Amino acid sequence: MDETKDAAFAAGMQVRREMFGPGGAEERYAQATDFNRPFEDLVTRYCFGDTWTRPGLDRKTRSLITLAALTALTKPNQLKVHVEGALANGCSVEEIRETILHTVAYAGVPCGVEAFNAAAEALARHVGSKR
Repeated sequence: MDETKDAAFAAGMQVRREMFGPGGAEERYAQATDFNRPFEDLVTRYCFGDTWTRPGLDRKTRSLITLAALTALTKPNQLKVHVEGALANGCSVEEIRETILHTVAYAGVPCGVEAFNAAAEALARHVGSKR
């Protein structure tokens, strides 16, 4: 990797660590195989290093946008992960709920069903971990 890619990778790992803890950063990267390691490199550098660290939007706003996009795309597995990231980025349960509800008006009820089911599962884990 060149110096720019190294910096973006390091920044991306820091964002992943802050949002998802070591399991979503170092452990996930360590579990990468020869087959999917280039993809993990890309996600870390591009999504988290280049995109999440840009100026102009704070992480809380980026989390809510991500939840809206994942709801619209009906991606419940990724939504679960990003609900946890949104909580780490300071989003309240109410903000998460309202983001999904707002998205449903534009993306459709079936997307909302999947999103609410996934979010409820992630939130239940979050509440359970605080006991």
